[in-house]
Amino acid sequence: MLSRLTRLQAVAVCAVPVVALLATAAFAPLPFAVAQPGMTANVLGENKGDPVITVSGAPTRPTSGQLRMTTIEATGPDTEVALGDVLDSWFRTDRAVMPRDAVYPSGDTVEEIEQHNTRQMKESQDLATQAALNHLKLDPDDVKVTLKLADVGGPSAGLLFSLGIVDKLDGDGAGGDLTGGRTIAGTGTIDAAGRVGAVGGVALKTQAARRDGATVFLVPKAECSDAKSELPKGLRLIPVTTLKGAVDALTALESGKGSVPSC
Repeated sequence: MLSRLTRLQAVAVCAVPVVALLATAAFAPLPFAVAQPGMTANVLGENKGDPVITVSGAPTRPTSGQLRMTTIEATGPDTEVALGDVLDSWFRTDRAVMPRDAVYPSGDTVEEIEQHNTRQMKESQDLATQAALNHLKLDPDDVKVTLKLADVGGPSAGLLFSLGIVDKLDGDGAGGDLTGGRTIAGTGTIDAAGRVGAVGGVALKTQAARRDGATVFLVPKAECSDAKSELPKGLRLIPVTTLKGAVDALTALESGKGSVPSC
């Protein structure tokens, strides 16, 4: 049997590598990225002096409110995230710790990531245009839509782009304004058939939306629970699965007639 002194010495010896390991972990880079609420942009307005949405070949009308697409910002693929950063962010509602590979494809350089995000944005804009024109039953050979939004990549603005095009061209089909003068934000991918897809990061995007004045947030229905987890006070969630559903919900909200879905 070890004496008390011997046991204490043994514990002390064992503690040295444990302390060293913890000290190393505290400063060693970890395979995570830290995300936070990012910028938002009104797709019905201008970005860097240019209209976000330009339409030719069909009459357009002025709009009174805002439709704000939302983003998150994450530490770069080359940024080292240490244990202290992870622990600090873990307990904050305005931060999220995410596997780096979920944010940036493994092995990609910064340049490759930027090119990938740019391609996704272009594809998203094309699909958003198709979805909006299909919804309005307009011929894409007759109506030309140009979308321009600088310094933003990825596909998650698709739904808001489609709604912006619909609002500028037709609104609710009877000359009404989709926003009703409100600041409405949201997120979601979209395909040519108008189906809305999930995107991730919605809890941070709701915070960005409320910060920039939104009172309504359109969220892919599959992500309702995530959106509700850190929902800012004064922000109403409307779940959507299709472009038509989003248009119908906003029309009902603006007119006060019909039901508006909720999470």
